[in-house]
Amino acid sequence: MHNIIDTAVEAGTFKTLAAAVTAAGLVDTLNGQGPFTVFAPTDDAFAKLPTGTLDSLLADVPKLKSILTYHVVAGKVMASDVMGLNGKSATTVNGADVKISTDDGVKLNGTSKVVKTDIECTNGVIHVIDTVIIPA
Repeated sequence: MHNIIDTAVEAGTFKTLAAAVTAAGLVDTLNGQGPFTVFAPTDDAFAKLPTGTLDSLLADVPKLKSILTYHVVAGKVMASDVMGLNGKSATTVNGADVKISTDDGVKLNGTSKVVKTDIECTNGVIHVIDTVIIPA
């Protein structure tokens, strides 16, 4: 079993996320002891962003860091823990809340669907999402 960063890199479907985490200076944080729960957007999720959005985010480190930390919750939250949270919110590492819906699978903020759950890592867990979530 690897840590969150190594697990994501090894998967091969999180190249954009890995590049963004590196650009934001968050590698050491996500290599830390944790535990963390990461809602990890795939490369396809980043591709859904409007043209030019990713490039502008990579050039704006504070905004990029805010968005990336919006995908992280302190602690290890497994899929079975989330099922009882329909209509509730979870506070992310960036301080903003993300809304959880379990009516039709698990969704964050009503738009991002969790497509794979419980990828266990030495310092937490990864849940794969199909859309990048943006804090208000």
